[in-house]
Amino acid sequence: MMEAFTNQLTHLPDYLGGHLRLVLVALVIGTLISIPLGIIATRHKRLESAIVGIAGVIQTIPGLALLAIMVPLLNLIGVVPALIALTLYSLLPILRNTVVGIREIDDNVIEAGLGIGMTTNQLLRMVELPLAIPVIIAGLRTSAVWVVGIATLSTPVGATSLGNYIFSGLQTRNNMAILIGCVAAAILALVLDGIIHAFETGVRQKNRRRISGAVIASVIVVILALTLGTTVPGYTANKPDVVKIGSKPFTEQYILSAFLQQYIAEEIGYRTELVQNLGSSVAFDALAANQIDIYVDYSGTLWNMHMGNRAMPTNPDTLLQELRRTLNRKYNIRIAASLGFENAYCLAMKTSQAIDMDIESIRDLSRHENELVMGSDVEFFGRPEWTQLQLAYGLNFKKTRSMDAVLMYSAVQENQVDVISAYSTDGRIAAYNLTILEDPAGVFPPYDAVVLVAPDMQDDSLLVNQIAKLNGVISGDLMREMNMLVDYQGQPPEEAGKKLFRRLKNQ
Repeated sequence: MMEAFTNQLTHLPDYLGGHLRLVLVALVIGTLISIPLGIIATRHKRLESAIVGIAGVIQTIPGLALLAIMVPLLNLIGVVPALIALTLYSLLPILRNTVVGIREIDDNVIEAGLGIGMTTNQLLRMVELPLAIPVIIAGLRTSAVWVVGIATLSTPVGATSLGNYIFSGLQTRNNMAILIGCVAAAILALVLDGIIHAFETGVRQKNRRRISGAVIASVIVVILALTLGTTVPGYTANKPDVVKIGSKPFTEQYILSAFLQQYIAEEIGYRTELVQNLGSSVAFDALAANQIDIYVDYSGTLWNMHMGNRAMPTNPDTLLQELRRTLNRKYNIRIAASLGFENAYCLAMKTSQAIDMDIESIRDLSRHENELVMGSDVEFFGRPEWTQLQLAYGLNFKKTRSMDAVLMYSAVQENQVDVISAYSTDGRIAAYNLTILEDPAGVFPPYDAVVLVAPDMQDDSLLVNQIAKLNGVISGDLMREMNMLVDYQGQPPEEAGKKLFRRLKNQ
């Protein structure tokens, strides 16, 4: 227990530092935008509803959706899209409180200012803003707490945050990582709220000691934001001799990215940086834009998600040949190696239930579909494979439920769903005594694991040639064993990645 806690704490400077920088910069930019907009709204009543309304509409967009929208809009991953989304989220409380703070100033005070000859600008600077500052700061408190929470969702777009703990912990069932991430985010929110509250109280009471204390605390937080995560091992600062290794948010990807990190460091001597928890489209787009250098994807996913509506070859070798040509021609992306195993989507259910209902294949589900509930990861029901399954087998389940992949396996084991979209190399299939249903219509395509290399890395013959040596080196059984170490035995993915490297090196 203590060792697991200590291992997770080694990531805290990097994750907390990244989180803190995102939050502080977003709040500063949001404040600089919101206060002028609030002033404009109080000066032009016709604009007030439009300005506050737009900020309100932005606030209704789910945080993860807003972050995801930024990636294709900017063609970027990392800090920039996360920062823009967080800034937009910070606007409403500060903007609204600026309007309220100015509007609630006693009319007699305004008239007195005008009566002694103040201009409107002087009135704003010397009367309205000073009187409205406590209300504006109260809005900043609300905004700070919101932004701290939303910033944990920055991880899937490639920005380091405390969300790294939460997303990876959920996928690998590491409750310690989830706990540290949640507690750290909560403490950070309380600290920032306390500092801003102290400043607000000091302004209201004209208490210089409170204001000075809040300013000193703010300086300390800024210093921490500038230093945390910039000196920890593995920090790379975008130097050209660093290979950025991407991964999607599930166990196998964490293991393979850790394996590639170890392999590249040991066999080539390059420094590396992991960019984890990226969505399928985000990872591919980031590679095409040279924002990451290398990552593992799957042939069926690449074909269905990025090749349009072209008919898919059913032969794995033919599919790989077509992918090599198309990816190279269309995106200048190279398949440097096919690792040797397939991690296919499949439908699975509890073995005992499958036997009781006499279900061996997906076609058999049609006899019971109105009785069954299907569970899936959050991506599957939006993929082409789901549409093709429905067409091929006429599936019409009683209910479908999207959930995190980790919860999906627990749900089928606990009879909360009857069928799930499993992954064929997942160690939990055997651990939870699940049966993979046959696919007689061949709807699911081949899903060979391949290592993709970004356009700008094509000329690095040392890297490309060394990665090519990984062709066919990992079997499905070996990958299932590594996944089992993490999913069922609770080992950290980085340890499983290192173990995979040692096993292959000793063969």
